[in-house]
Amino acid sequence: MSDKIIVKKPMASAGGWGAVWSCGQALLQSTSIPSSFKTVLKTNQPDGFVCPGCAWGVPEEPSSIEFCENGVKAVAREICENRVTEPFLQEFTVSELQTFSDFDLEDQGRLTTPLRYNRMTDRYSEITWAEAFKEIGAELRALKERKEAVFYASGRTSNEAAFLYQLFGRLYGTNNFPSSTDMCHEASHIALEEAIGSSFGTVRLEDFAKSDAIFIFGHNPGSNHPRMLNELRSANRRGAQVVSFNPLKECGLERFSDPKNQLEMMRFGSTPIASHFFTPKSGGDMAAVRGMAKAILTWEYERILTHSLIDRVFIEENCNGFESYEKAIELTPWKDIEDQSGLTRDEIEQAALIYVQADRPIITWGTGLSQHKHSVASLREIMNLLLLCGNIGKLGAGACPMLGHSNAQGMRRMGVSSSPQESFLESLEQVFNFEVLKDDGAGAAATVKLMNENKVRIFLGLGGNFTRAAPDTDLTEEAMRKCRLTVHIATKLNRSHLMPGSLSYILPCLGRTEVDEQRMGEQLVSVEDLFSKVRASYGFRPPASESLKSEVAIICGLARATLGNKDVNWSTMESDYDHIREKIEEVLSGFTGFNSQLRSPSGFDASPRHSGGTWATGSGRAMFSGYPLPLATTLQKTAKAKKLTFTLQSIRSIDQFNTSVHSQNDRYRGIFGGRKVVFINPTDMRRAGLAAGAKVDIATISEDGRNRRALDFQIVPYEIPEGSIASYFPEVNVLFPVYSTGDQSGTPTSKAIPVVLTKSRRRT
Repeated sequence: MSDKIIVKKPMASAGGWGAVWSCGQALLQSTSIPSSFKTVLKTNQPDGFVCPGCAWGVPEEPSSIEFCENGVKAVAREICENRVTEPFLQEFTVSELQTFSDFDLEDQGRLTTPLRYNRMTDRYSEITWAEAFKEIGAELRALKERKEAVFYASGRTSNEAAFLYQLFGRLYGTNNFPSSTDMCHEASHIALEEAIGSSFGTVRLEDFAKSDAIFIFGHNPGSNHPRMLNELRSANRRGAQVVSFNPLKECGLERFSDPKNQLEMMRFGSTPIASHFFTPKSGGDMAAVRGMAKAILTWEYERILTHSLIDRVFIEENCNGFESYEKAIELTPWKDIEDQSGLTRDEIEQAALIYVQADRPIITWGTGLSQHKHSVASLREIMNLLLLCGNIGKLGAGACPMLGHSNAQGMRRMGVSSSPQESFLESLEQVFNFEVLKDDGAGAAATVKLMNENKVRIFLGLGGNFTRAAPDTDLTEEAMRKCRLTVHIATKLNRSHLMPGSLSYILPCLGRTEVDEQRMGEQLVSVEDLFSKVRASYGFRPPASESLKSEVAIICGLARATLGNKDVNWSTMESDYDHIREKIEEVLSGFTGFNSQLRSPSGFDASPRHSGGTWATGSGRAMFSGYPLPLATTLQKTAKAKKLTFTLQSIRSIDQFNTSVHSQNDRYRGIFGGRKVVFINPTDMRRAGLAAGAKVDIATISEDGRNRRALDFQIVPYEIPEGSIASYFPEVNVLFPVYSTGDQSGTPTSKAIPVVLTKSRRRT
């Protein structure tokens, strides 16, 4: 039987009836329509729960519908009626479960009781919470070198759980806190910190309504932050320019049909989104932005326009490093800019003209910029462009990194980072009276290396799916199995649970939608969006099982079993989360009156709006940077490749959120019935002698001699720059070498890996 994927014409617009239908299907497959609909309507409401999907913000006065297709699917998977039962666990060994797809594993439903792996039977079996805490605590206490423990966390966890988690780990004696964030946006935090002294964006949600130009670099809102499309739709309608820089021309940035707009839906209409599309080569964004600045400065020097194009007063009063930046631009020839960006000078100058003619431009970016070797340099270049025209600290303008997970920013602010700010660690020491390790710990890619070298003995995972999110899948899975102890806090089964260490436990937790009842009553938690707004999240559904514990309760149980209650009264923290927030308030500036502010319907800002003039950098001034363009936009040298070489980048479909895959379809790109596809320029297809629908194997040009291959992928012609190809994450993570990471950030270079394509060896 043929397993050929069906390829249709990509959709002309995002949203619309397709989104409505897809949401309905997801809810029908999970639970009853009345129950699921009631739950969905509580999403992002003042008396409801914060969506467990993306980190896009909520207006001060939310409408009755503040959710999107991806949010509905995330909620539907959480409130499903299926349960992982003891008979199921006894029916399948872990080795047999490894043959399940990621979708099928998650589709087994909610975990309801703690599980312990039995190496003799190769099965998980149910145990009590008391047994789990006692056994895990004993293993943690027995580890002599505490730095051989890793505390991994997903960006979906609450602020309260994240704060306690890093506190537990630091009291225990480790500084290894890899997270889903440092595999995506570590470069963003570093670049912002270096440029303006804050590791978070400068834009608020309300700024989008004031902006007259929105630049979108390396980001696909249609799949990643669908609610952003409403803001972009409004921007287009009021005459603002929406400019896309992306190797793939995505339908979500072409047109959008708003499901909340009854007239548009009845007419099957849609609204244009982007006014301009530029398709740079993968990794060519730094050159494109450098070219924009070069054009602006050239016009400034030649006095092409009557007024100054750069804000010299702002630069004089606020910035250092402008002269070296100016020199770097002068030394960068247009030929290098065009060659590396893949754009013509005319195209770059067109983008530059839009930027300088805007009074209030916003620049947003996604992992298309932050997952390269030169990501920090690229993002510093964006900050240079914003500083050049005084567009930091201005209403309707600024820098906006598009973080993915719903609390990725809050988790980092709470200290879940292997390289937190020194001021945070000093404050933590003062409040809790212990000596904190000050040297940097291991990020995600470094963790894989250390596990493989037997230098990590214990892996704790607070949510997430590490082995699917991390690079070098085969190596990561091998490394995980080398651990002495693996512990996963989760709501559902995933691939990481099937790579057990010598001892392995799965601890089931409450979901975002469920009532969290502790000794002092029902609890609320807090979540921070990508605009620095902190809001309360109230669960209201009965838990999937009476034996489930919250993330906070599980962390407190583990900490109590490992450290006791001497330094921190974990039992008090567990019984009433207000006590946790009181400690957060002591540690973090900006959280004064945390408990009272959190109970405000609209929440509060965790960071003051950046107004310019005050910069938390070492110099006290905003900093220009003068990085040269990279010598190459991929880490490895490709001269030794005898075959035609392509630069591979990973992408997501509309029917997935990070590692959670909701279906095998991606209707926006016209893909149905599978995900093993390679999007490629038709000219490159002819050069490689490949036909549409042909099956190929993808092989990395590796520098360490390791064979990295992804087998049996179908060729799909697509509008993408020559030399670049794209395929879905996490299926192609097997191709991303663990050694291939960004300068300074340590982030996997998932958007620029050199590969070759060969005809598939598999016989159909």
